[in-house]
Amino acid sequence: MPDFDIVPARLAVKAMRDNGYKNPAYAICELIDNAIQAKATDVQLLCVEEKVTLNGRNYSRLKNIAILDNGEGMDSKTLRASLQFGNGKYLDYDKHTGIGRFGMGLPCSSISQAQKVEVWTWQKQTKDPLYSYLDVEEINNGLLTEVPNPSTKAVPKLWKSVGDFSNKSGTLVVWSGLDRCIWKTSQSIFENSEFLIGRIYRHFIMKKKVSIRMISYDLADLKKPKLSITAMPNDPMYLMEKTSCPSPFDKSPMFDFINEHEFVVDYRNKLHSVKLRFSLARKEARAGGSPGDAPHGKHADKNKGVSIVRADRELDLDTRWTIGYDPRERWWGAEIIFPPGLDDIFGVTNNKQAANHFSELAKIEIDDLLKDGKTIHQLKDEWNDCGDPRAPLLEIAQTLQKNIRILRSNVKEQTRGKKKKRYDQSHVEAKATEATQERKVEGHVGLSDKFEDRPKEERIKELSEDLISEGTELQEAVERAASIIENNLKYEILEANIESPAFFSVRQVAGILKVTLNTSHPAYDNLVEILEEDVDGASNETLRERLKNALDGLKLLLTAWARYEDEQPDGVRREKTQEARTDWGRVARTFLRDRR
Repeated sequence: MPDFDIVPARLAVKAMRDNGYKNPAYAICELIDNAIQAKATDVQLLCVEEKVTLNGRNYSRLKNIAILDNGEGMDSKTLRASLQFGNGKYLDYDKHTGIGRFGMGLPCSSISQAQKVEVWTWQKQTKDPLYSYLDVEEINNGLLTEVPNPSTKAVPKLWKSVGDFSNKSGTLVVWSGLDRCIWKTSQSIFENSEFLIGRIYRHFIMKKKVSIRMISYDLADLKKPKLSITAMPNDPMYLMEKTSCPSPFDKSPMFDFINEHEFVVDYRNKLHSVKLRFSLARKEARAGGSPGDAPHGKHADKNKGVSIVRADRELDLDTRWTIGYDPRERWWGAEIIFPPGLDDIFGVTNNKQAANHFSELAKIEIDDLLKDGKTIHQLKDEWNDCGDPRAPLLEIAQTLQKNIRILRSNVKEQTRGKKKKRYDQSHVEAKATEATQERKVEGHVGLSDKFEDRPKEERIKELSEDLISEGTELQEAVERAASIIENNLKYEILEANIESPAFFSVRQVAGILKVTLNTSHPAYDNLVEILEEDVDGASNETLRERLKNALDGLKLLLTAWARYEDEQPDGVRREKTQEARTDWGRVARTFLRDRR
């Protein structure tokens, strides 16, 4: 008889093994979540290594990973349900109050890393631990079709030797057959997990609700641990004291608290509070020649992003709200805190690694949607009418974007005077205008040229209004527009943060071609800003390094074009792209030719 199960077990388990955990540390965090949900105050990450011989050489390799906690433990029914995919105690909406919810954490995280997961659990009123397990090989071979009914079974001597079982209740989860764990030693597990675990559970650790210890042993010597680490809070807001941030900010905050905004979201006839918090680096944190290269600066660089916190537990440090390659992004912090009752609104994933609905708003400039006097509440009503689940988040996202812009401005203000342009930009625009006149004499006509015959007053007015719309003050806008038109310049070169993958934009206003360099594009950092930095006091070595980096940036820009040509889907498009390169080269030759 053929098997027509809606979800064949072996195929389902295979799919579950690819559940999308970013790395083993995130999978381990699922077990820590369960421990905290069970009111554990002490959680131990235990690793046991064994000696193996590979190519005639001896190595230490992970044999088991375990999580031991002193929580409330589980009864037989709860233990069996905890090993089912999609089952759990907190599935109903009215139970969405803590870290747990989806009923996927224990089985999914375990088989994402290991062939077998075993669970021992005990409660104050029970005499012997209850035991059950899942085994991927047995499931694939059809030998295990349901979660084994829990039975009493003593905790193996190995774990009794390395763990603290002094509490009258708790749970031990053991992974074996670590075929999918990318980190092969306890040292690599700890090095890659400590930073993340300290950040994810920083609020619990800081409030002394839980202690998370990481301890490893060699199977041949279980008396003395090889490594032992207690996780320190890792605060991306840098407002906490006594954290993992390096000296001199390990004992005191590195950032200052800026402000906090609170919102009330009405969902399912219940009011929920959402908070946004912001922080900014203190001036002393950015003192010195290269604060970004200092230990505390490198620490901050790994904590760039908006921290998304649910029930005091961080889901994600979302870099979609940052300019990821801009090193200045490390000097501000933002944190959004919301309750589990808003999981559906925020789009929380079942592996608790992201809030997708909220993160999708990062690339939408909310203010750009508010045209013709439309308010944020009217926009929210429109999205609600369309059934967009993100509608309740619009005002929150708008406030986040506005505050990030202010923080970026403040970061730049901290370094004002350290950088300045070393050339008069108008001579570039004048040179480009001269080259354009030469091409016009040769018979090359541009679309913008027809606007040059309009009255100067009319052109100045139009250009002034455009400058004002971009944020220029009235008097400055009029003076700048008059200077451009009166001097018969054809170009204006600007800089702005453009929400586009393009390095620059081009548009025509009153016959003037406005070329805006995208300050959020990597090419700007590598080709423009690096050459505009103040050279006063800079060593010859530093100047040579800047020129080398700029040259490297130019070469990478050209290789990007080469790849763009290569990726054209057919010969006709590739040929047109090559022709465009040649034509642009001819124009560039005229513009770049020496005119001394």
